[in-house]
Formats: sequence, C-alpha cells, structure tokens
Amino acid sequence: MSGRLEKLASEALGELSGASVIEDALQVKTKYLGRKGSVASLLKELGALSPEERKKAGEAINAVKATLEEAFDAKIASIEAAGRAEKLRNERVDITLPGRRVRPGRLHPVTQVMEEIEEIFSGLGFDVAEGPEVELDYYNFEALNLPKDHPARDMQDTFYVNDEVLLRTHTSPVQIRVMEKERPPLRVIAPGTVYRRDSDITHTPMFHQVEGFMVDKGVTFSNLKGVLTHFLHSLFGEKTEIRFRPSFFPFTEPSAEIDIRCVMCNGSGCRVCKGSGWLEILGAGMIHPEVFRSVKYDPEEYTGFAFGLGIERIAMLKYGIEDIRMFFENDLRFLRQF
Repeated sequence: MSGRLEKLASEALGELSGASVIEDALQVKTKYLGRKGSVASLLKELGALSPEERKKAGEAINAVKATLEEAFDAKIASIEAAGRAEKLRNERVDITLPGRRVRPGRLHPVTQVMEEIEEIFSGLGFDVAEGPEVELDYYNFEALNLPKDHPARDMQDTFYVNDEVLLRTHTSPVQIRVMEKERPPLRVIAPGTVYRRDSDITHTPMFHQVEGFMVDKGVTFSNLKGVLTHFLHSLFGEKTEIRFRPSFFPFTEPSAEIDIRCVMCNGSGCRVCKGSGWLEILGAGMIHPEVFRSVKYDPEEYTGFAFGLGIERIAMLKYGIEDIRMFFENDLRFLRQF
C-alpha cells in the first residue's frame, strides 16, 4: 500500500505541475481526489485489511489526500494570481493621461426656436394646446371652410390614409378642437409637427408649425397687428421693419401675409429675398364667420384672429441657414453650432 501511495502522489503532483489553466488543474484533481478517483479506490480496499493494517493504511491514505488537496489549492491559487497579474498588465490604465471630454447635450435648433416662440406668446397670455398628427379631413379642411371641392385644397399636397383620414397639413385643426370644447375668451397657440408631400432645399415632407388664435368680443385687426408686431420684434429685434400685405386664406377674412425686412441683406436685395428686400414670415387674418359657425360660435357676437408660421423657416432666418434639409440630416458638425 505504501508503495502505491507514493507512486500515486508522485503521478498526481507531476500532472498538476503541467497544468497551466484552472480547467486542467481541476481535471487532475477530479482524477485523483474525485468520488471515483484513485484515492477513493484505495479507500474501498481498506475493508479487506485487518483492523491494525486498516488503521495504518487509512492514516497513510488520508495523509496523501491532505497533501494533494493542499497542492491542488495552491496550484489553483497560483494560476488565478497569474491570470490577475496578466489582466492588470494588459488592462492597465494610465491615470496620468488627460480624461476624454464629455460634450454636453444641446437642444435641436428647431426645438430652441419653438421654445422661444412659446415663451413670447406665453408672456402675452396665450395657452399652449396640442392635437393629433393623424387627423380627420373634417378638422383639417372642412371645419376650416375648405369643403372637399374647394380649389384651395390644391395649395397643400396631403398624405392621405384614406378619404377621411390624413396626416395633418397644418396645426390649424387644433383651433377647431379647442373651440369645440371651450368658450371665449381664448388665447391659444398650437405648435406641432405637420406633413406635406414636398421636398427641396426649402421644404421637407415633415416640418413644424405654430398656429395661434385669439377669440373674444370686440377683437379687431388692430389687435392682430399689435400681437404679431410685438412677436416679430421680440424674435428678430425691435428695429426689424414689418409690413402687412393683403392675401387670401379660406379660413380668414380679411387675410394678410406679413413680411420682415430681409435679415440676410438688410433690404438691399439678395438671393434669399429674391432681390425684393423683404421676406414672407407668416400668414394671418380675421377668423372667417364660417369657421365660427362650424364650432357653434355666433359670428355676430364674437370675432377673432388667427395666424400660422413655419418653425424651420424662422430658424433658417435667425441662424442664416440656406438648406432646410440640414435640420434633419443629424450632422453633429452642424448641430453642435447651436
């Protein structure tokens, strides 16, 4: 028994010394110290020995077992220590190097302009309202005095889901939805995303608008001019020249388009203003009596004005941007400027 134990211990330690990874060391340990290993086989032979021989053999086997267990534990600890040292060498961080700068986030320029517009009108007592982007034809056109056969519908290239459902072409439907639920006096702006089938350097299929309206007894065109003049001076500066031109919109009467002196050339004439020295900035007018009737307001009792403007166009003028598509191309070199 003594000779066999010495041979077993020598073989186990020899195989253990050749193990370079933990998995190999565990395989050797299982081979010799596992439930079906070599040491367990020797223990099974003790039953055939006399009591005196059994005691001596058992002590010898347990001594070899303890030696091997200690050797296995030491080998595994050594392999783990070597692995940690190797990992530290390979993953060492030079703490003397300067850190990488984390750039702070910024609001998109369109969002910045949208929030600035909301802040100006909030200061004038206007509330902010929202509505669905997938809209009914009734709210988008018919309630705004554009029946199905109205030629002005051709002014807007619409994305239709079906004959009665579409992607809204302006935020004016919010005006109808608000007036259906509430009674005057009302001061409301409705910022949001709108959709039209149009795409070039000044148009995109998706863009942003702000619709605004005020309804009460005795509201006049002078109120409209005062509110919009204050708004444009707040947005572009007190010295900005403004003019109102007669125009046509089915949902307002009378209607007007509002221009500002070209911010690119200061009125001397350039490519942006097409040599005129003026830039169209928004459309507005007194709410048409038919629109009031569609929401069951008495046009003899109430009057009001409405206006609408494109956020991207405002942003292009404020920041001197010539191509609207730059807002949506996600070029960080462009966006980081804001």
